[in-house]
Amino acid sequence: MLNKLVKSRITIIAGHYGSGKTNISVNLALDMVRSGKKVSVVDFDIVNPYFRSADNITELNALGVRVIAPEFANTNVDMNTLPKEYYTIFSTDDYCIVDVGGDADGATALSIDYDKYIKSGYTMFYVFNCYRPMTASPEDAYKILLNIEKTSHLAFSGIINNSNIGKETTEKLVLESIPLAEELSKICGLPVLATTALRTIDIGNAVKIENKTKQLF
Repeated sequence: MLNKLVKSRITIIAGHYGSGKTNISVNLALDMVRSGKKVSVVDFDIVNPYFRSADNITELNALGVRVIAPEFANTNVDMNTLPKEYYTIFSTDDYCIVDVGGDADGATALSIDYDKYIKSGYTMFYVFNCYRPMTASPEDAYKILLNIEKTSHLAFSGIINNSNIGKETTEKLVLESIPLAEELSKICGLPVLATTALRTIDIGNAVKIENKTKQLF
């Protein structure tokens, strides 16, 4: 289960656009709350309106997960401002998952309070998907990883291989992504902590997740 990866009170999920960050964030929150932890999710994806944790707010709230989202999330107002309660994540004892927007653009939001994350303690995971054009090669994925670190002033601790093409994903595609994730690991010096797969795909060592985000393809 994804919750076994949690080593700090604050977990940051970041990566390339469309890598599946939000799906990982929502699945992680559900795993954690089902294991008895008190969890908040910060929807920091103020860049891409298509995939966001706020889309799952009803389900998450029903299970006791607090969702902190931009005040205009899920409306037709094209403006995003985080509510004041966002800053409570640095003072509470609750676990917190921060779902960050794609690439360095999304990481800019983190940079504003990077010192607070460092003081509070955090773990940041890089979500890798080799089936996205800009991260098809480990080298390109590494460039995005470095840009996110540079912009956010925060460092990644490990890689989650979430390579998929949505509903069309097969066991073969997931297995073929593993060597690429391992190559990225060698380049950046970070461990591959998990390879994910939908529950409908039978791969023994994969961390099984549910599809909790919109499908555009």
